[in-house]
Amino acid sequence: MGLVLRIVVAVALLGSAAIHFFLFRQGYPGIVTPLFLLNAIGGLVLAIAVLAWRHWLPALGALGFGVLTLGSYTLAATVGFLGQHDQFNSQPEYWGVITEAVCIIGGIALLAMRNRAAVGSAAR
Repeated sequence: MGLVLRIVVAVALLGSAAIHFFLFRQGYPGIVTPLFLLNAIGGLVLAIAVLAWRHWLPALGALGFGVLTLGSYTLAATVGFLGQHDQFNSQPEYWGVITEAVCIIGGIALLAMRNRAAVGSAAR
């Protein structure tokens, strides 16, 4: 179960990275464009870490990535963020919200599984 969950989280991270790279290639005014590239690189690095390193840090990274990225988009779609005002009306936005929600839920699940395993081994 743990391997399957790590694969799902890694795929979600890669999906979010691909969406952010697509948005980077579109070009936006101001600071937003380089931040999209930073998200694309970060998602790729975290996906590799989630698959290769069985530690709590990549799971926490996936959770943080999802929370911060989805939070930034929510700000942009409501009050504006860094000069960017979005509307929830395009495929990249739909898929971005889905992949980032999976990162959040999957990161929490990975951390919970790790904590449960640690508690179980300590009780023995």
